[in-house]
Amino acid sequence: QVQLVESGGGLVQAGGSLRLSCAASGGTFSGLIMGWFRQTPGKEREFVVGIHKSGSSTRYADSVKGRFAISRDNITNTVYLQMNSLKPEDTAVYYCAAASMGWISSELSDYNYWGQGTQVTVSS
Repeated sequence: QVQLVESGGGLVQAGGSLRLSCAASGGTFSGLIMGWFRQTPGKEREFVVGIHKSGSSTRYADSVKGRFAISRDNITNTVYLQMNSLKPEDTAVYYCAAASMGWISSELSDYNYWGQGTQVTVSS
């Protein structure tokens, strides 16, 4: 069983930056696709970005391309989300997720494990 714990959320002004971290335990981290999703009240959870097991490839939602960057450290079992040029519409609870599959999926149902979420609030 894989456990995921996010950290790094908070309040930031528009145009600012935050870095989220997700620490994984209880499984073979290097064998997992890792992703970040986000959710706002009343809306479905949406895919933000994913990274391949080796870190060799990534996939971004159009809304965050050029502003967000995902990375992973298979030694410390941690995945990061660097968020730059933040906008008020980026305000959401951000969830780390892990999938036991061979490609970077954007579908919630493909991810087996989820963190508890961390709040990101961007003020205008």
